[in-house]
Amino acid sequence: VQLVESGGGLAQPGGSLTLSCAHSGFTWRYYAMGWFRQAPGKEREGVSAISAKQEDLYYADSVKGRFTMASDDAKNVVYLHMSDLKPEDTAVYYCAASRRTWIGSSWWSDTREYGDWGQGTQVTVTS
Repeated sequence: VQLVESGGGLAQPGGSLTLSCAHSGFTWRYYAMGWFRQAPGKEREGVSAISAKQEDLYYADSVKGRFTMASDDAKNVVYLHMSDLKPEDTAVYYCAASRRTWIGSSWWSDTREYGDWGQGTQVTVTS
């Protein structure tokens, strides 16, 4: 399984970025996917997750209304569209794949539920 993130970079407060995660090598094509982030000195936290059939979608309270996660099954890519960025969004962002096809509201952000991770992409929000 391979997950490769891209699209990170530098943004000003109020700006936008779109992260992409190209995934390949799954035995089963469809898995629940998640985006996580880790700021220096902090634990990795869940940002958003989507079920395999895109029936369920969850966001952290801190990003609701600003971030949008989407999946393009034809291209094997998941996206994280980030808008109205804030300095506190600065972190390394990781794409992750669960071994489940569904996600639950109580555990979608639990890193232990995800078995495969990308290398991460840095997002820095500063003026």
